Amino acid sequence: MTVVEPRLTLERRLLREHPLVIACDEVGRGALAGPVAVGAVVIDAPRSRKRIPLGLRDSKLVPEPKRAEVAARAASWVSASAVGWASSVEIDDVGIIRALGLATIRALADLRTHGVVPEEAIVLLDGNYDYITPAGAAGLLVRPVIKADRDCASAAAASVIAKVARDALMTDLHDEVPQYHWARNKGYASPDHREAIQEHGLSRHHRASWAIAEWPTLF
Repeated sequence: MTVVEPRLTLERRLLREHPLVIACDEVGRGALAGPVAVGAVVIDAPRSRKRIPLGLRDSKLVPEPKRAEVAARAASWVSASAVGWASSVEIDDVGIIRALGLATIRALADLRTHGVVPEEAIVLLDGNYDYITPAGAAGLLVRPVIKADRDCASAAAASVIAKVARDALMTDLHDEVPQYHWARNKGYASPDHREAIQEHGLSRHHRASWAIAEWPTLF
């Protein structure tokens, strides 16, 4: 399989019209347990002229043993970075799309503490749908881009930073409920995770609405 090298072509084009690009990408959307996380990174014109960090890819294409190192390089390369979260309870209450929007708004709020003004930027969002604006983010210019995490270096940086943060959280939660094997599956629907749910039921960290949809006869 040919691995696509992320570039800064789109970011440089956008930076001709905007002072900042904020790239956002989510991880954990399809998991059965744990929160969803959205990484957000800031790129300005000087950063866009720097060399892309070694090994930077969409987090799904970075081998797990190398992700933390790549994420650290990515965080040092961008002007600022943040990760926003929405809990499993929020996902059950408002649905995954609204939860993604809430997590992104929280990541942007964290960037504000670093002096970033999101309203001055264009937000480059991986995917084909703007889930940020409907969640209550007024005054933002959002541009969804399909496969941005694959093709755009800034979105790849957001992806790997968020992935490392969420994986670390799920590994910590494994110690609380080791029967679900989250240190290995990170809350996704692996066979061992499915078997553990059938044997032990749901923990407080599961997305109950998702699990019930998968195994309606259990509840």
